[in-house]
Amino acid sequence: MPTRNQSVNTIEKYASKITNGAGSNSTLIIAFILVATWCVSGIFMQFSDRWAMIMSTASSAVTFLMVFLIQKSQNKDSLATQLKLNELVAANELASNRLVDIEGMTEEELRVIQKYYSKLSVFALKQSSLQQSHSIDEQHHEHEIKKDMEEELINIKKDSAKG
Repeated sequence: MPTRNQSVNTIEKYASKITNGAGSNSTLIIAFILVATWCVSGIFMQFSDRWAMIMSTASSAVTFLMVFLIQKSQNKDSLATQLKLNELVAANELASNRLVDIEGMTEEELRVIQKYYSKLSVFALKQSSLQQSHSIDEQHHEHEIKKDMEEELINIKKDSAKG
């Protein structure tokens, strides 16, 4: 009897192969040929209910399976991308480490940070050098971006704790 890890690895291996195969040109051509064949066969089956049911059932089954396969693939790709970005943020001494786990924030918290990055870009445009880098954690005596953002994020957390 295979262990859980062996089963997961087998599923992962086949899911990856199916995902790669499903996105290939040859699969698209095969699907096109199948649909064209089904359409032509309608003439010989007099476009009967059974003829329509065959395609409906087949397409429903394939669609149902592909939704989950695509979601699995998307989850894996998203996690890999997030880990790569986390590594870049963590490795850059000027980057804000609060962004390493940003995917764990609520949408409202993300919008607050987005708003302050917009303000930070306006602030950066006022600087003498456009190549100068700024982070949301950087201290600037000329503006209150970080303080405002911190207060807004604290208020969001308080509101979510109440509700």
